[in-house]
Amino acid sequence: HVQLVESGGGLVDPGGSLRLSCAPSTPLFGSYINSYANRWYRQAPGKERELVASISRQSGGTSYADSVKGRFTISRHTANNTMYLQMNSLKPEDTAVYYCNLFRPGTDYWGQGTQVTVSS
Repeated sequence: HVQLVESGGGLVDPGGSLRLSCAPSTPLFGSYINSYANRWYRQAPGKERELVASISRQSGGTSYADSVKGRFTISRHTANNTMYLQMNSLKPEDTAVYYCNLFRPGTDYWGQGTQVTVSS
C-alpha cells in the first residue's frame, strides 16, 4: 500500500505560521500526485474529521473551509509528489491533528496525521 507521511506540525503561538508537508513514502501506482484530488483534513479533540482544503483532481481548482479562507493555502509540487498546507494567522481553534489525503475513484490514501497546537 502507498503510505502518506505528514510533517511540519508542532506548537505555535496564535498568529504564527506552520507549513505542513505530505508525500507518499512509496511510489504512486503509475501516476503523480496531480492525478488525485489532494486534500487536507483535520480532527480536533472530540470532533469529527473536517475537510480543510483541497485541490480538485479534474479541474485543479482549490477549495477551502470557510474557517480557513484567507489564512491557509494548499499547493502541490508534482516533481517530488509533495503536497503542502501553508497555515498563517493561526488561531487556537486550528488546533487539531492534520491529515493529508489523495483520492480518485478506487483509491483513497491517508497519512497518519501531524499534530498542530496553537497556544500561547
